[in-house]
Amino acid sequence: MPPEALAAWGWRIPLIVGCLIIPFVFMIRRSLQETREFAARAHHPRPAEIYRSLLTHWRIILLGVAMVLMTSVSFYTITAYTPTYGRSILRLADRDALLVTLCVGLSNLLWLPLMGALSDRTGRRPLLLVFAALAVITAYPAMSWLVDQPSFARLLAVELWLSFLYAGYNGAMVVHLTEIVPADVRTAGFSVAYSLATTIGGSTPLIATYLIHSTGNRAMPGAWLSIAAAIAFGSAWLSGRIAQLAVEPQQVVPT
Repeated sequence: MPPEALAAWGWRIPLIVGCLIIPFVFMIRRSLQETREFAARAHHPRPAEIYRSLLTHWRIILLGVAMVLMTSVSFYTITAYTPTYGRSILRLADRDALLVTLCVGLSNLLWLPLMGALSDRTGRRPLLLVFAALAVITAYPAMSWLVDQPSFARLLAVELWLSFLYAGYNGAMVVHLTEIVPADVRTAGFSVAYSLATTIGGSTPLIATYLIHSTGNRAMPGAWLSIAAAIAFGSAWLSGRIAQLAVEPQQVVPT
């Protein structure tokens, strides 16, 4: 598509295609059943009670922010930032960067449900620890290898590897975070933690651009991802104990 047509009306096409999923979203939502914990509750808290519960479970909220950080940073690295990084930093053609982004989306579509199913068999925390550790170890070396001789093939290989790490981690993280948040604050706690982490991770293009220009190192997005992965590794390691501490007070039955 010519640049003029893309700027005039072509940019609307992806939005229209994306809207096709709306009927399926409503269909899925109508067919989902509530969890046993929620269905068994006789009392549904008012907003004021929910706010108090959020303050009570601040450890879980903070843990969730740290846990979601790798998800948000890696997602924005391999999707929103890839076209800019490929064009402005690596000096590759727009078509190459956009094609890589498309391949990343297909990779996510493939790996996310598979990793979610795998976490059902192996447990959530083992996958979180393994994929966070892999991101810590490999993100920066992979980006360094890419910037040494930028090419479409290298960009594709690195982005698909990062997509695999993202899907492997996120496929287990979403369920794990839902499971460790107490039932009385599950929806609000998950939402607050995810939103706060996305506020940080959503700034990844800005942070990566700043790091590149301040250091002169084009591989710095990999360093930023490694930092987020290290924080996520620590939160996954602590999640079992912190979740237990949050639940213990609820198990005390007054006499």
